[in-house]
Amino acid sequence: MSTERPKAYYTAVFLQVSFRAIKQSMAGKASDGLPCWLDTRMLGMLSRELEACSEEVTHPTAAHEALKTAREECDQLLARCPGGLDSTLCHRQLDAILEALTRAIDALSDAPAPADESRWQSASRYLVQGWKRLS
Repeated sequence: MSTERPKAYYTAVFLQVSFRAIKQSMAGKASDGLPCWLDTRMLGMLSRELEACSEEVTHPTAAHEALKTAREECDQLLARCPGGLDSTLCHRQLDAILEALTRAIDALSDAPAPADESRWQSASRYLVQGWKRLS
């Protein structure tokens, strides 16, 4: 068994750091009633990364469920941005995303890295992804 962490672990850490930086860089404080104006392009990029990360993780299920929760919270945040939330609700939504990512990272830190793919597995995965893009 390998002692390396799966790639999804590092992606989840990147996402957690990114969402924490967004939260800390917001002009409004958590107690403000002012509108919250986040960059929807950056949120969209992070949402796509969350989706890819959650699709990558199948085991352990705790990590998959936590990433799914983070993805749903991010989608809710993205649906209301920009200007659809006040700072208090925006901070609350970001806290929910960060909490779910923390749970995912904890679950993934104990997960073994997947074994290297064979040539045939790699080729079949590549073909399936190509069909998904064409569909």
